[in-house]
Amino acid sequence: MNDDALRYIEALESCPLFRDMEASAIGDILAGFPYRMTEYKRGDLLAIAGTPCRYADIVVEGTLACRMSSPAGKEVEMSRLGPGRMIAPAFIFATRAGMPVTVQAAMPTIVLRWQKDIFRRLLYGNPRVLANFITLLSDTNAFLTHKLNMLSLMTVREKVISLIMQRAREQQSRRIVLYRSRQEIADSMGIQRFSLMRVLADLEKEGAIRVDGRNIDIVDSSRLR
Repeated sequence: MNDDALRYIEALESCPLFRDMEASAIGDILAGFPYRMTEYKRGDLLAIAGTPCRYADIVVEGTLACRMSSPAGKEVEMSRLGPGRMIAPAFIFATRAGMPVTVQAAMPTIVLRWQKDIFRRLLYGNPRVLANFITLLSDTNAFLTHKLNMLSLMTVREKVISLIMQRAREQQSRRIVLYRSRQEIADSMGIQRFSLMRVLADLEKEGAIRVDGRNIDIVDSSRLR
């Protein structure tokens, strides 16, 4: 296994593309299908919405922010991609393979990159990876459906409550930690920062939650409706 694989194997093991695969099997794949590591500084653009999707990319270090913009200039952060996440997997082989979002490095980031024809050969040559890729596409579709539903159909209050309950499920605790700033959270929901702050204040006044910096305690979940 080469030095790159050794350094980033933990991130690759967490990638859904390699679910249920041993580190040695992942190393064999990297040895058999040429790739390159591409580094980005904070603020660098990886792709602009609408430009061709040319590669199969996996984040192995750092974080990418994926944003969608309206013609009027309003931006919504669709997702943040950390180690193990693929960039726009559903668009790699799309007939109209334009990037759906603008992708920018939120911090120094390293991406493992395959040319599309090499990635296609990888999928055809490894049934396990192909099955994982199909599952990944389905999960991506489910995520986008939920995201679009939240952005277009939910009120601001419903968006904030949905976020709190989702984090509680993920962290399996009634005391949750918000790892991102208020502005970043607001951007991800397509709302203004003051709207987010107002809803949090209202929920705290109603006795549903208690806010302590980036920590939120769920006091009465029956009020989070």
